[in-house]
Amino acid sequence: MYNRPEQILEQYDLSINGISKGRESYHSDTNQGQKVLREYRGSKERAEFLAEMSDYLRGQGLLIPTVTRTKEGSPVAVDEDETKYILTDLFTGAECDTKKREDMLEAVRCLACLHNVSEGYGGEVPEFVKEAPDSLLQLYEKHNRELRKVRNYVHAKKKKNEFEMMFAGQYTGFMRKAEEVTELLREIEPEERNFGFCHGDFNQHNVIFARQGTVIVNFDCFSYHVRVSDLANFLRKMLEKNNWNTGLGMDMIRAYDGIRKLSPQELRYLYLYLAYPEKFWKIANRYYNSHKAWLSGRNIEKLEKVIAQEDAREQFLLMLFHFTA
Repeated sequence: MYNRPEQILEQYDLSINGISKGRESYHSDTNQGQKVLREYRGSKERAEFLAEMSDYLRGQGLLIPTVTRTKEGSPVAVDEDETKYILTDLFTGAECDTKKREDMLEAVRCLACLHNVSEGYGGEVPEFVKEAPDSLLQLYEKHNRELRKVRNYVHAKKKKNEFEMMFAGQYTGFMRKAEEVTELLREIEPEERNFGFCHGDFNQHNVIFARQGTVIVNFDCFSYHVRVSDLANFLRKMLEKNNWNTGLGMDMIRAYDGIRKLSPQELRYLYLYLAYPEKFWKIANRYYNSHKAWLSGRNIEKLEKVIAQEDAREQFLLMLFHFTA
């Protein structure tokens, strides 16, 4: 609808000087600074918790976007179609550069600060942000079932395309690694001290180097889980983009550990997170659920890259294993 952002922003006690279109959002210049308005798909209860938590974290000195409340005090605004929107501070700057070592080291140091600061939150942890203690095991068991489903599909085909032949040739080795990690996870009894608040989607796009300092944004996936899952998610993405550079990977772990000391079990979890062949599963599963009548050359390129990087990944994992021993 035309003028929709203006209509939604009327629900806030703000003076609007201008509105511009952003990526799946609207940027507004207000008397309270730059704001970003975007659609919100979570519950109001979750939005309320995110608003309270963002206020707490900001109060502890972290640079993060806080949630602006409506005139009625709600963390979300609702339009006539019952679509929910959330308004937060807008920080402009460069995203974390996956080719700049210092950017990546600064990102993990900020993550460690986020984990440290969130430990002091004295409020109740809502059930809707808690992850099951064995959620990683459940996830990898699901991934393994999906990999077997892809294998069965490819095996049943009489005439295989290039991607399917490549997948079939690599399946046994990658599946063995997936099952080994899953078995090792079954032997771990999670320690409560290793659980805490997690960003939930910590990647290069959600770390902004702004004029005010380093900002962490987009907390929609905020959860209560094994905190090292955030670090593992970031490490995997950075290392995939840097051919699993062992020196870079270990430097990022040390940078985090220098701010927040990793426990022996957290280091073990970190190893298992990174040892699972996540990218191989992701490419295979995406292919299986795609329109397979049309073979994308991009799928072949991605699979070729995973295969080409596997030796470097194994070298990094070997170093990390010795580091955790």
